[in-house]
Amino acid sequence: MEAAAAAAAPPHKLLPPPPPRPPLPPDSRPASQPATPRRSWAPAPTCAQRRRGRRGSGCGTWRCSSWWGATPAARPLPSQSRRTISSTSVQASDIRPLPVLRETMDYLLNLLNSSEYPFDVVHDFIFDRTRSVRQDLSIQNLVNDQAIHIYEDVIKFHILSHQRLARSCKDSDASSLCYLNTEQLMKCLLSLFDMYHIVHKNDSHNTRKAEYYSFFVLLHLGCKIPRMADSLSLWYSQLPASVVRSKEMIFAKTILRCYHLGNFKRFFCMIAADASDLQLCLVEPFLNEVRARALMYFNHSGYKPQHHPLTHLSEILMIEELELENLCSICGLEISGSGDTKSFAPKQTSFSLPSSISHSSGLHISRETES
Repeated sequence: MEAAAAAAAPPHKLLPPPPPRPPLPPDSRPASQPATPRRSWAPAPTCAQRRRGRRGSGCGTWRCSSWWGATPAARPLPSQSRRTISSTSVQASDIRPLPVLRETMDYLLNLLNSSEYPFDVVHDFIFDRTRSVRQDLSIQNLVNDQAIHIYEDVIKFHILSHQRLARSCKDSDASSLCYLNTEQLMKCLLSLFDMYHIVHKNDSHNTRKAEYYSFFVLLHLGCKIPRMADSLSLWYSQLPASVVRSKEMIFAKTILRCYHLGNFKRFFCMIAADASDLQLCLVEPFLNEVRARALMYFNHSGYKPQHHPLTHLSEILMIEELELENLCSICGLEISGSGDTKSFAPKQTSFSLPSSISHSSGLHISRETES
């Protein structure tokens, strides 16, 4: 029986086991070549978590070698191991120094233009890691120019995301991302202002400071953010005179005033002519809310026989006529006529400001056009 079993066995089963491998030398490098320590971008416990996370399939793990081969400080962790501001067991070895935080922030900003994944996925990846960067700054109580630049870059990320998330806002999940992004933007701005007060209290030559103060004013155009406990006028009185007189702050205050007074012609002309790139990104998601408010003013003014042509209104509101017609139907306005003669009659009782409006794609005008 044993001979028959041996004849039926595969050839490799009949071979003797291979001899054990000889032990490796402790160090095979020449004596003249010292060991080069690997640069630590992240704490050792975090690196161990990431190595364990690579073997898992959690939603926080990326399956793309291009992301894993880049900056280790920004590599994703499984969702259950991400460190947040509510952590109670943060060790001293978990805190990254300021130079590492600076390089991590540069790497994260470079990912904004990535087209390999949908933007909401990229935003979620960067969003968690910017919060971790802010946490490390807070734990170390770092308040200096370098920390201010990191906060300014975090705010830049939230403003660019504010525009791009609004353009892709198709469902409730995207809407919640927009709200969370705006909420974090407000928190970052308030923290940045406290750092300005400490570091640049006697510095009136900071040119970037005025633009970031103007962002806080422009956020009050929307109706989806919590209002200040005190009035903006009181807040203006607490700002340095150089900030209040800056062109960025004058622009933001004038835009907000035109919005409340109903001067929509000047509102859109000023945005097209004077807004910086970041200011335009911040204002763009609010433009259709402003246009709906303008339609309310037009509907309540004039006489019924005096119709408002859509061609003329589209020039004032800087919007394509087809998009304006869609906005009128959302607000309950009945359009009459056809082709170039489309218009709506005022005093329509069916008009109502919608609770949710599709976000605008921007200004339908060349920014180089003089108003």
